[in-house]
Amino acid sequence: MKGRAILICGKIASGKSFYAERLRLKHNAAVLSCDEIMLALFGGDAGEMHDEYSRRTREFLFKKSLELIETGQTVILEWGFWQKKSRAEARAFYESRGIPCEMHYINVSDADWTLNINSRNRAVAEGKASAYFVDEGLAAKAAALFEEPATDEIDILFYNAREN
Repeated sequence: MKGRAILICGKIASGKSFYAERLRLKHNAAVLSCDEIMLALFGGDAGEMHDEYSRRTREFLFKKSLELIETGQTVILEWGFWQKKSRAEARAFYESRGIPCEMHYINVSDADWTLNINSRNRAVAEGKASAYFVDEGLAAKAAALFEEPATDEIDILFYNAREN
């Protein structure tokens, strides 16, 4: 029996990790997180190489996901899929191999996004969370890079998945 891939799309601090954990428990799935690996290896110190290391990590996780899916495991790829091109490439990666693939989009209002960022930053500052601190520069970069998915890209839509 083959597993499936669940791709989680959403802005930074939209509640993707929270949502992925709920899905993991519900589906007995494995969560593959680029941020989790990047933070474990580099902390916040990848510097100018961050984007390249992140690209390599995503590449590795796509390959690793195939091993898990082949054993019947559901995998949850939790790294945002911020751009239409990355969403299309991920879907094509799985569909070309006959693997069921779902895109879950977490849509968060601007007000809730700000609350999530503030909550996350507090948790990071207090050492209660392993995540990137989202300063104004990172928030602006993330907002500029994020392309909201069209309805035909989304299989499941969630609003404000994080319960504050």
